[in-house]
Amino acid sequence: MNRAVELDIGLVVAGHGRHYTVETPEGKRLTCSPRGKKSDCVVGDRVRWMPAGGGEGVIEAVEPRRNLMFRQDDWKTKSFAANLDQLLVLVAAEPVFSESQLARALIAAEAAGIPAAIVLNKADLPAIEAARKRLAPYAAMGIAVHEMALKARPGPSREMLSPLLQGRATLVLGPSGTGKSTLINLLVPHASAQVGEISRVLNSGRHTTTTTAWYWIDEARTSALIDSPGFQEFGLRQVDAQQLPALMADFRQPSTQCRFYNCTHVKEPGCGVLAAVARGEITEQRHRIYTEILAELQRSRY
Repeated sequence: MNRAVELDIGLVVAGHGRHYTVETPEGKRLTCSPRGKKSDCVVGDRVRWMPAGGGEGVIEAVEPRRNLMFRQDDWKTKSFAANLDQLLVLVAAEPVFSESQLARALIAAEAAGIPAAIVLNKADLPAIEAARKRLAPYAAMGIAVHEMALKARPGPSREMLSPLLQGRATLVLGPSGTGKSTLINLLVPHASAQVGEISRVLNSGRHTTTTTAWYWIDEARTSALIDSPGFQEFGLRQVDAQQLPALMADFRQPSTQCRFYNCTHVKEPGCGVLAAVARGEITEQRHRIYTEILAELQRSRY
């Protein structure tokens, strides 16, 4: 019999070091470790595993991925999750969010072929007007922006989010203080129990602050939220500098209107992007973010 036929299939729902929580199709969770020294599993992976005794298992192979959301700097690659249906970038009226980090997350999602939307939380605060104004260019370029107050108005927030998440595996990214924990607790039945179960399986005890976690929203296990730790930096070394304009919705069409085929859209004459900036179709802030990322991508790697 083919060895692959004998292996069980499982879903990686959490990881800690070289230990992973793998969920079987029946919903049972157990600790698995990869065979060999290399560990390249991420949350959302479908894996082939076999029992190893003591209620644990060995991961023998990772099934081909539909996509992978990750960030990459000069020194390392940090994977968030695989096989996603969408990304929600969570920002808030307060604290003031980094537009550069928002743009980078959206670029990474576009590069990975993952649809993305923005959730603007704390819409009950006076600062919402300023946050709404900052996000207006993103709404104008076709990115959905959903305003809500997760803590102040939980009922309407749940009603707004539920259809967006139904039947999908959704990664939630956002800095601390924006309301990710509130969102998880609002939508996930027995969220603390799921966290406790993962921690027990991994023996980690501090799972939620250090690793990505997969939460089922419904008992049928058809809709999932994937929570990931916050981050201070979001490198995009996986992106080719020449492809960057095509990954930014407001740059995509103007970048095809340049006089020179190798235009960098920074200072060249006859540049379609600079013309769009002059017309107000691309904001100066968005162009500053583009030039910042471009300079990083053109910098020599050490």
